[in-house]
Amino acid sequence: MRGSRVNSAAAPVSGDGNGSDLHLDLSGGGSLRARLMRALREAVHSGRLAPGTRLPPYRTLAADLGIARNTVADAYAELVEEGWLSARQGSGTRVAERAVPLEPERPRGPARPARRRTVHDLMPSSPDASAFPRTAWLGAARRALAAAPHDAFGVGDPRGRIELRRALTEYLARARGVRTSPDRIVLCSGFAHALELLGSVLRGPVAVESYGLPFHREVLERAGKTTVPLTVDGRGARVGELAGTGARAVLLTPAHQFPTGGPLHPERRAAVVDWARARGGLVVEDDYDGEFRYDRQPVGAVQGLDPERIVYVGSVSKSLSPALRMGWMVLPGRLVDEVLGAKGEREMWSGVTDQLTLAEFVSSGGYDRHLRRMRQVYRRRRDLLAARLAAEAPHVRVSGVAAGLHAVLELPPGTEAAALRAARRAGLALDGLGPYLHPDSAMVPRDGLVLGYGTPPEHAFAAALDALCLALPEPPGAA
Repeated sequence: MRGSRVNSAAAPVSGDGNGSDLHLDLSGGGSLRARLMRALREAVHSGRLAPGTRLPPYRTLAADLGIARNTVADAYAELVEEGWLSARQGSGTRVAERAVPLEPERPRGPARPARRRTVHDLMPSSPDASAFPRTAWLGAARRALAAAPHDAFGVGDPRGRIELRRALTEYLARARGVRTSPDRIVLCSGFAHALELLGSVLRGPVAVESYGLPFHREVLERAGKTTVPLTVDGRGARVGELAGTGARAVLLTPAHQFPTGGPLHPERRAAVVDWARARGGLVVEDDYDGEFRYDRQPVGAVQGLDPERIVYVGSVSKSLSPALRMGWMVLPGRLVDEVLGAKGEREMWSGVTDQLTLAEFVSSGGYDRHLRRMRQVYRRRRDLLAARLAAEAPHVRVSGVAAGLHAVLELPPGTEAAALRAARRAGLALDGLGPYLHPDSAMVPRDGLVLGYGTPPEHAFAAALDALCLALPEPPGAA
């Protein structure tokens, strides 16, 4: 009998036989009927089949499993008698409402202390998720899918879809001053993924800004690279220190230093390009929020000064959403094949439909319209933040707010830890400056709070500022 060789199968479970698949494991001993009953009991007991779920007609299930119809009919009938299933004329066979799924086992051991609930998220990590342009994105998705060639749904090109690479070539030249062509763009899932790929092709130590994201340093160190800190001041990274580091590459945030704020001074932009040319080095430019500048025109990308010495990396994590997992590397020609070799022969990171949608969103002008609207929103929030602090905490200096989605609140020495505790008691989630400092940096640590004003939804921002002002430390000498 053909069914005697069946160990498991996926059977459609719905009234018309065209619904979701259900995996039934028919392995083990006993007759086929006994094995089928055991598999159905397990599916109900584990909660995979919820009470009220309609099972397929026994003829459909028998055909899917390759067993006799009478075997399925008998199994259904017996499970009805046992109370696992119910059968009513015109309603088919369903999981009985009284069939209670097995409760998940509760963790053993001592109870962990409850985490304090976050009421206001001011972490400098993402834009306002509620502002994602759903309607415009959906329209772009429909147009992109309707126009997509058939080969778009085959094996992915590791460089990414040509439609998006062409759209980015035009957009980055126009908006960020980047000089490139589609064949020099490699798509990735974000900056961390780009850094992971670059870590496999960079040579020697990598210089980094003394203040920066710890996990970026960790990515490089996992790739076997030593990171060497550069001092950061009001003009950005002191790139003149590069000559004494032995570094062959440097990672910078030139448009808006993270987290301290401020752009890299023009003299230092030129100096780092001169260093790369003289040393045969490479500059990795993290343009994480270059589109958001409020007080004057955006600072162009350093990449435009020398495309053969600078890797430009961007993403939509701040401009649209980190959930899209979409980024890009603009590479010197000599690095394209090396990076593709590190990435692999197939695109495994960014879905084709999202790539096609983003290409259409950029090409149709939807991306520009969204950015213009969000610049107004974020500038209004920045202005409100600065005004509230000037009125209620004038002893706290705000810096780094000419661009981006975060600000640094500079605090008196020795007060950062206490300010963080007070903020958390008030339900505020934000960062201190301390964790961003490179452990090998010779810089004197600064006390401050790193506050993201882009994250809260619009209706909650004023309340977040109320809580922040109450949590800030009193001015020095206050009673």
